Amino acid sequence: MLKSQTLAMSESEEIVGRPSVRAPFSLGMMKVAETHPELVLLTADLGKYTDTADFAARYPKRFFNVGMAEQAMVMAAAGLSKMGKVAYCTTYGTFATRRAYDFLAISCAHSNENVKMFAGNPGLTTGYGGTHQATEDLALMRSIPNMTVLDPCDATEMQQIAEMSVDLPGSMYCRLLRANVAQVFDPATHRFQIGKGHRIGDGVDVGFVSTGFMTERAIDAAEHFRQRGVSSSVFHCGTIKPFDVAGLLGFAESVKRLVVVENHVAIGGLATLVIDALQEAGLARKLLKIAIPDQFIECGSVPYLQDRYGLTTPRICERVATWLA
Repeated sequence: MLKSQTLAMSESEEIVGRPSVRAPFSLGMMKVAETHPELVLLTADLGKYTDTADFAARYPKRFFNVGMAEQAMVMAAAGLSKMGKVAYCTTYGTFATRRAYDFLAISCAHSNENVKMFAGNPGLTTGYGGTHQATEDLALMRSIPNMTVLDPCDATEMQQIAEMSVDLPGSMYCRLLRANVAQVFDPATHRFQIGKGHRIGDGVDVGFVSTGFMTERAIDAAEHFRQRGVSSSVFHCGTIKPFDVAGLLGFAESVKRLVVVENHVAIGGLATLVIDALQEAGLARKLLKIAIPDQFIECGSVPYLQDRYGLTTPRICERVATWLA
């Protein structure tokens, strides 16, 4: 039975069937801050909900809460960058992209400032409705020149991105996986690479192309079909920009059909990137898009919303099975 209660902002959904890590963003940021005194952290009055407490306590002179003023936060971050700092920023994706879009574009990306925006509540990861659900953020951010755009799968990638971002030149937007986060990839063997996709499995009947936490569901769906005689594999696109076109095309050439699954509206996100790459290369493949519909989503519990809009593993399997029939 699906949970019917909408969790408070400081709570996270229960992780079932996989190990989890608490606050991987904080773990990575705290580790790299020890050796990079130029790293500073800003938040727009959402530190409690974006895993910044440990940093604020250990480095109070390197932590800035600007209040509920996202535009001011981005401007301050750009100014700190001009003074030689690397500015990590945290807020919700809706506030970063809708309220501070022009400031990220001009004050940061236009001048290649070292501002790293970590944006919480991506897609349907909150039950607080269209005001808090960043369902179109990837489309907005990837349209900005000079902006690196990342959508990590799990705790392993989230922690690694937090560690490596301090050395990444220029401006960056990363969807933030916060609080209790599933660990899909083994940190001992998996290394996140900006601009490179990651293949899981060698099945050829169906190829799942995914990003963000939807890769976990794509892996589970691929296993579901493998057990039923349909060989399947997954291509995880943790980097939306720069997009791994060569890797995607190599994957597409190796499979008969493609299923794109994303925690984002179907317009301007991963599916658009995949279709553009296939069209420009002249590579024809049957393709199924599984994404959030082009509408504002109502309030409700996260499990309920994800099931209703087809983002859960069972719903993905139902859609694909019908498509293959």
